[in-house]
Amino acid sequence: MLKAVIFDMDGVIIDSEPMHNQAYHDMFDEVGIDVSPELYQSFTGQSTINICKKLCDHFNLEEAPETLVQLKRKHFKHFFEHNSTLGLIDGVLDLIKDYHSNGLTLVLGSSAAMTSINQIFDRFDLHQYFSAKFSGGDLKESKPHPEIFIKSAEATGFKNEECFVIEDSTNGIKAAKGANLFCVGYDSFHSKNQDYSQADLVVSDFKDISYKKMVEHF
Repeated sequence: MLKAVIFDMDGVIIDSEPMHNQAYHDMFDEVGIDVSPELYQSFTGQSTINICKKLCDHFNLEEAPETLVQLKRKHFKHFFEHNSTLGLIDGVLDLIKDYHSNGLTLVLGSSAAMTSINQIFDRFDLHQYFSAKFSGGDLKESKPHPEIFIKSAEATGFKNEECFVIEDSTNGIKAAKGANLFCVGYDSFHSKNQDYSQADLVVSDFKDISYKKMVEHF
């Protein structure tokens, strides 16, 4: 029986990829590195600190990973505060309300920093729907490691077979499956070069995973 849903944030709740993209590339310019599109896309779904550690190793940077994190967050904060057009992904608020009104427990499992998560949740008044939030930046491991979804599932208070994850990235889907959870791959025009082959169900419209339709899978 379906009892809980675990949401990713970036690419599922909000199309924050343009903000992250700009913030990362402003940081790349600031430290003087040229990151290929292929290398950048391989980071999708991972925490900022782990990405910055990989950048420091890859480019033999003198700066500490934590320094790169702070630079990236500075640029992200500026973009966030000056982007009045930022909005939730089409249909996701209706989906969240649908699940919540039907008594499902909602948990967030995002690689974003908790400061970024709270900025989004404050701006769009989402705290009321979620019982717990987890940031990959606060954990030892980053997606595709399953740690964040193991903890998220535990936080629901229900069995794994009573929960499912909504993810939009290759690394996120791998993490969900590594945690032995049913995973919905959300494939939208926001997603670029991601592999959904390991997802249990792939959709491009949130109406396809309404509460009534998802209870059929459980």
